[in-house]
Amino acid sequence: MESGSITQYIDVAQIVLYLFWIFFFGLVIYLTIEGKREGFPLEEEGFAKRSNRETTGILPMPSPKVYNTKFHGSFEAPHSRDTIGAAVAGNPINRIPGSPIEPTGENPMLDNIGPGAYTERMDKPDLTVDGDFKLVPMRVESEFALDSKDVDPRGLEIRGLEGGSAGTCVDVWVDRSEHLIRYLEVKTNSGNLVLVPFNLTVIKPTFIAVDSILSGQFDSVPKIKNPNTISLLEEEKVMAFYGAGKLLAYPRRRESIV
Repeated sequence: MESGSITQYIDVAQIVLYLFWIFFFGLVIYLTIEGKREGFPLEEEGFAKRSNRETTGILPMPSPKVYNTKFHGSFEAPHSRDTIGAAVAGNPINRIPGSPIEPTGENPMLDNIGPGAYTERMDKPDLTVDGDFKLVPMRVESEFALDSKDVDPRGLEIRGLEGGSAGTCVDVWVDRSEHLIRYLEVKTNSGNLVLVPFNLTVIKPTFIAVDSILSGQFDSVPKIKNPNTISLLEEEKVMAFYGAGKLLAYPRRRESIV
């Protein structure tokens, strides 16, 4: 009998290989189930819809788990369908499973569909490790300053995709933890205050270009409740609005480019 052999047909290396296969198979099952804590159960369709059953895939849903946060209490995942929020304002374009969903709301950029989809995060502000608001305008954060070599966006005109005037930049919102600019605060021509994601702007010496949406659509950007910070849910909705504009700002954007 050779060294390391348990019997004439089985040795240690073979057992280790089998154990690795079992471990790896179990790991795939575990990660698949844990990955269903967000976004599941799926939208019912076909037989599941007729039988009023949830669509969870081959593996079942994970058992509920409570997550404790430092400042915002605890929350449970997966969530109950009752806590997800309003139904999506859209319908499939045909009865084939997986068909694209066509927005049905008054404003398709607010319908939580496609590039305008967002997650129902907590409607509370993100905080620093010290418990302060993480995202704030510079008017309340005196320790931040813009580099003198850069163009100060405050006071510059905001222009939409078609080049029309949407309003004026009145402040810069910064991230206290990452020391980055996150948003520009815009006062629209009608007097509303809205936020524009900084990474979607192009700052020129005399104006700021935003090619995500048209100038007349800035008044429809989701508003925030607190003028000095923004909640996680509000961030989702603001970012989703500009994301939706990349496809839905005007009809030609939805057509193929030949």
